[in-house]
Amino acid sequence: MKNYKYLLLLLSSLFSSNIFAQQKVDSLYEVRGFAIAAPRPNGLADFIKFINEELAPRKVNTLIIRVDYNYQFKSHPELRDTLALSKGDVKKIVEACKKNGISIIPQINLLGHQSWAAKTGALLKAYPEFDETPWVQMPAPADYKWPNADNLYCRSYCPLHPGVHKIVFDVVDEIMDVFEASAFHAGMDEVFYLGEDKCPRCAGRDKAVLFANEVQTIRDHLAEHGQELWIWGDRLIDGRTTGIGEWAASYNDTYKAVDMIPRDVVICDWQYDEDNETAVYFALKGLRVVTCAWNHPNVATEQVEDLYRSRARSGKALKGRFYGIAETVWSPPAQFFNGFYGRIPGQQDNVNTQWNTFKVMFDKIGQMDQAVPSK
Repeated sequence: MKNYKYLLLLLSSLFSSNIFAQQKVDSLYEVRGFAIAAPRPNGLADFIKFINEELAPRKVNTLIIRVDYNYQFKSHPELRDTLALSKGDVKKIVEACKKNGISIIPQINLLGHQSWAAKTGALLKAYPEFDETPWVQMPAPADYKWPNADNLYCRSYCPLHPGVHKIVFDVVDEIMDVFEASAFHAGMDEVFYLGEDKCPRCAGRDKAVLFANEVQTIRDHLAEHGQELWIWGDRLIDGRTTGIGEWAASYNDTYKAVDMIPRDVVICDWQYDEDNETAVYFALKGLRVVTCAWNHPNVATEQVEDLYRSRARSGKALKGRFYGIAETVWSPPAQFFNGFYGRIPGQQDNVNTQWNTFKVMFDKIGQMDQAVPSK
């Protein structure tokens, strides 16, 4: 039995759909997306089941898969995670997506997120010389706290290290090939370490220029293969002026890079706790933007309405920049599936979950599509 709050959300959605039915709403946006980590091999069957039975019926057409080092790389086996996906495993995902008309965009976190709390990631473990802040000591897992004196959240690689891109682009090319993808997601969110004063290469340099140049470098490499770059948008928003803060926006001046990066980069704009309507900002800057939701159904439904409203009211040049919307998942896939299928005790009455947001958001999209006048 659906809970009371969920029913209220659906009733609210129906009411607002009637409002939009009176407008000439254009639903032909490009992206109906879903972003999630790649499964471990023992979770592959559930992952494919979800593609076939949940993504396909909801007309999801874009699957962003956070792979990172969860693949048995041949180019750099030293970067493989334990229990990583094989090529055969990946091809099963590829075939399921092909069958359902879903494009795959694989993701490897570049620049930032080279560690997590007290755990160093595969790239800096294998190549510690790439570290932007080698003087920062990793705490014991039990001792990690935020905030801390070193401002340690996640480590970054130094974008000016002469050896980093050779290694990074080897694994990017390999993952793009195995997933048969035409677009790559480089992450690049929550970059707190960049242009540090003790870095022999980056010290004194403009952080916005460093960030923009790294975007350009990755974009240019992909363009050589006819491929497209996607990134998260938080580092391109001024966190102080907007009041959005240092997580969903930038406090270290990287936001100025929004005017320096190529206009063909796709921005994934995550605003999870509030509907800040920052998609308009990116669209006005000439960038295609995909609005991203997470675990607040009420915010997600507002964002769906924003998307339809923006496309309905925009001129030809601006309309196509409101590129779509995606639900993002920030737990391991198994945890998400357990929540989605009701296998987590005590979660039935919790509205603010990522699986409930997924359901509500795509219900809302379906209702909005039905409100579109036939052409």
